[in-house]
Amino acid sequence: MALGFIGLGNLGRAVAQRLTDMNEELVVYNRTREKVEDLGYKIAKSPKELIEKCDIVILCLFESDAVENIFNMENGLLEADLEGKTIIDLTTNHFKQVLNFHNIIDERGGEYLESPIFGSVAPALQGQVTIVTSGKKETFDSCKVVLEKIGKEIFYLKEPGKASKMKLINNLCLGSFMATIAECSALGDACDISRSTLLEILGVGGGQSLVLKAKTQKLLEEDYSPHFSNNAIYKDLHTLQDLAYSMNQPLYTAAIPKELFGKMKKDGKGEEDFCSIVQLFKD
Repeated sequence: MALGFIGLGNLGRAVAQRLTDMNEELVVYNRTREKVEDLGYKIAKSPKELIEKCDIVILCLFESDAVENIFNMENGLLEADLEGKTIIDLTTNHFKQVLNFHNIIDERGGEYLESPIFGSVAPALQGQVTIVTSGKKETFDSCKVVLEKIGKEIFYLKEPGKASKMKLINNLCLGSFMATIAECSALGDACDISRSTLLEILGVGGGQSLVLKAKTQKLLEEDYSPHFSNNAIYKDLHTLQDLAYSMNQPLYTAAIPKELFGKMKKDGKGEEDFCSIVQLFKD
């Protein structure tokens, strides 16, 4: 049976392409139908129609509010009979809202796997992302074969909400590394050190990281087409601060990167790749 897929933004398209490359048949739904008509997939008219055709539906949306909309809209997922249906949610969700998703799908007889992706477009196309999943163990076990077609490293954290919290913690590293690499790049430019040489040295020195490997070419070419946007990392770091606040936990190193990405959003550059933060330091 075909897999259902909802959310064909930058990351969603990459994941969908990966599944297609792995010989999976997809039926898709996208809020703006015109954006997916040229992708070659069968297109459902609504989330309800999609889940009626597919036993497994994958969500890859920007935030929890978008997930709620897919659930509750006219002809949304919750209007369908969910008995025997599984929703794999790759969205980076809010740690509180995601608990409701577990509960509401369970109440309707369906299965819900909270499965945020760690990685962006390039590794997603190659099946090299990491996925952390929370939900029922039997559901995870039955869906692992699908997850392994998307990601290289798969982790299971049973308790609902933990996968989303882990994703936010991971993105503290991601945002902090990117801000530091961007500032290093701008400072190197000011010191008249060629950026290619600077990034090469950082890549074998203190800057070694997946972030640097992923963004070196984009920084050299000043290519800010989005793989992971300023809007997305700003949203995630804000949610991370919500998490820390709810725990009465000081969070020292998240604040400055978050505000830097917020400045990019305010400047109208929210849809650019988050490596474009280098422009702040050059200005």
